[in-house]
Amino acid sequence: MKLVLPSVEYEQSFRGYLEELKNLGRSKTEMDSERLFKLSKDFDDFTQKLRAGAAGKFLPKGYVPHTMYWLVDGDKFIGGVDIRHTLTPHLLNVGGPIGYAIRPTERKKGYGSNILKLALEKAKELGITKVRITCDTHNIGSTKIIEKNGGVLDDVAETPDGPKRRYWITL
Repeated sequence: MKLVLPSVEYEQSFRGYLEELKNLGRSKTEMDSERLFKLSKDFDDFTQKLRAGAAGKFLPKGYVPHTMYWLVDGDKFIGGVDIRHTLTPHLLNVGGPIGYAIRPTERKKGYGSNILKLALEKAKELGITKVRITCDTHNIGSTKIIEKNGGVLDDVAETPDGPKRRYWITL
């Protein structure tokens, strides 16, 4: 299991992930990449656009440069993680520099803890020394993942996205 930059090598498995989300009635991927997927001429173009986010390209207004990695196990796409290079006031309040998602059929198998652990290593490589990470107050799985990875609860706050548990992780 490892983090990789988006690649056509995982096209079939990634498309399976999108199908899983569609079958659950979701209209967009949890990694906010559907917009780029629809704008791309083919899968290679899609992965190049995802990679370009690190340079601030192809981002919606208000988004910050970020590096996206995919968690893969062999040739299977398991999930994705965005590591934001800077934070807006909104991200500091609601999200922090790391956002991750695990495909629905692979949840509750330990992948969430692994993707966050690996993402924290990548964040440290980017020079990030303290990570704000949040989760919905009702999301027990995310709470456990964050705390397992060293998250120290700062507070529970009402945010524009609803009530959030807000943690700090020192790298």
